[in-house]
Amino acid sequence: MNKREFLKGLGLITAGGIVTSALNPLSAASSVSSFAAKKKIGLQLYSLGSELTDDVPAGLKKVAKIGYATAEAAGYREQKMYGYDVTEFKKVADDAGLKVSGSHVNPPVRKYTKENKSEIADFWKATVEDHVKLGVSSLVQPGMPQVESHYDAAMVCEVFNNAGEIAKSAGIKWGYHNHSHEFERVVKPEDNEKQQNRWRPAGDVIYDLFLNGTDPDLVFFEMDVYWTVMGQNDPLEYFKKYAGRFPILHIKDRKVLGQSGMMNFKNIFSKAYENGLDEFYVELEGIGEADNMTQFEGVKACFDYLNKASFVK
Repeated sequence: MNKREFLKGLGLITAGGIVTSALNPLSAASSVSSFAAKKKIGLQLYSLGSELTDDVPAGLKKVAKIGYATAEAAGYREQKMYGYDVTEFKKVADDAGLKVSGSHVNPPVRKYTKENKSEIADFWKATVEDHVKLGVSSLVQPGMPQVESHYDAAMVCEVFNNAGEIAKSAGIKWGYHNHSHEFERVVKPEDNEKQQNRWRPAGDVIYDLFLNGTDPDLVFFEMDVYWTVMGQNDPLEYFKKYAGRFPILHIKDRKVLGQSGMMNFKNIFSKAYENGLDEFYVELEGIGEADNMTQFEGVKACFDYLNKASFVK
């Protein structure tokens, strides 16, 4: 099954409301006031790119004015946040009226080994200490480690559990954010020949190995629902199979939320709430000159789409 066929088939599962969900959010946005915000909607600040980093204080004020209640940072480098000392950045966000409740951070290495486990642990210890100062409730790794075998996956899970334990001791939840590569498979050598056929894909899904190999008390998963679909999987099936493991979501579409018609956010939110959804962040990518809008205009359109939606609490 190619991706086009998969997405068409997914219309019966996740993208079933293709007609209603394809309503242009830009037209809907005009009828919703930014100051009418009643819902706790978060924004992944990565969505804004240089439109934020060129003037961080002004940018955060714009985010709050749109109506976003929380933000997830993605600018932690060398123990600074968007070039600010962590405590200074917290003040900038507080002054803007925006709560930075989460943060995306990657460790300095992608290949996890017995030899560098302690190096990675030291990185997370320092990172957690800084994020306690920032006051976040969640800390998330968005970059996929190198996984070429079941052994690699097991090592990753060990490192994830350790990071989760470090964060938990400081009162912070530690999680992992997926893209599409996590839905690739790794094959055990003894299963390589007997499972190679077109009807039964060989090997185990890396994402499932991560979910099954980590301690739910230490590691949560921030599902990016768009990348899950692009990996040819249904978010609803994962919510059902691994209930309770996805307390935070990234709500994303091809571009502006609801515009592609391929994501049935009504079904996604409904099932996510049933399974203990605590928080979600909008993420927007792919806006260019052809879209005739800025990134800020795009994230406002996303906010208005969700703020108007009856399925968002």
